[in-house]
Amino acid sequence: MLSNTFKAIACALSLSIAGLVQAEPITIKFSHVVADNTPKGQGALLFKKLAEERLPGKVTVEVYPNSSLFGDGKEMEALLIGDVHMLAPSLAKFEHYAKPIQIFDLPFLFDDLAAADRFQSSPQGKALLTSMEDKNITGLAYWHNGTKQMSANKPLREPKDARGLKFRVQASQVLEEQFKAVRANPRKMSFAEVYQGLQTGVVNGTENTWSNYESQKVHEVQKYITESDHGLIDYMVITNTQFWRGLPGDIRSELEKIMAEVTVEVNRQADELNQKAKRAIAESGKTEIIELTPEQRAEWREAMRPVWTKFEGEIGADLIQAAEAANQR
Repeated sequence: MLSNTFKAIACALSLSIAGLVQAEPITIKFSHVVADNTPKGQGALLFKKLAEERLPGKVTVEVYPNSSLFGDGKEMEALLIGDVHMLAPSLAKFEHYAKPIQIFDLPFLFDDLAAADRFQSSPQGKALLTSMEDKNITGLAYWHNGTKQMSANKPLREPKDARGLKFRVQASQVLEEQFKAVRANPRKMSFAEVYQGLQTGVVNGTENTWSNYESQKVHEVQKYITESDHGLIDYMVITNTQFWRGLPGDIRSELEKIMAEVTVEVNRQADELNQKAKRAIAESGKTEIIELTPEQRAEWREAMRPVWTKFEGEIGADLIQAAEAANQR
């Protein structure tokens, strides 16, 4: 009888402890390297807001902007070992995990963001999100930042104007080859170091979106920005596969719905934020914005297009064709 009483007490304690464990909210650390007022920054904050509103007491989201938790060079390692649970790296960061994702770095591939949307929503685009799960990385969504512009301390109107310049690039072989194609010198550098690198002359040119230029004050240390719209800076929101699959099914399902909703809003805001940043840069008077003629843009495209051929074997000819087809409305 006494034994049964002890068993009952033990069972009650066990259930009580289990209840306490279940009551403990799941903490999701979301780290990124840009400012809160960029499309990525706004997306992370909206994800936090909706997750905590719709899963009260079950999920807490901690957002770490501006490389405050992990910088460019450390965030992927942190995700893989579970020190952070969500990132939104530039698509250029995935070449070591899935070569086909390099397609998003090919210069002048997409005519505009609408074409990129069509490709990312296609079966081929969606398949890229799950292409790294064998490496413990699950893609949840594509987020736009915007199209890239080129900047330098000299006017860039024709490909020959880039010769000999030192351009900061992300750690991407495609982006290195992009600038080598116009006889420029690419230099890998983390995002947080760009302003100082340009200020000190370690590099004298770069590429980025309007919102990233404005939020990091890059236009203060670059005399010219050429509106080239030559590529994308998009992000893939990713999570640790093991962590994601380990979440309770109802919580994971709700977070997936929230992510889809946030993605629509992020992509809606991206163009608005970039156009606002462009106006702010123009009004600052600190840099001159150069608009390319259609003929000049075509010349840049022709000069950089051999990069497509160079990486066709790694990316896949069929995938490149599918991306080109997305330009057809």
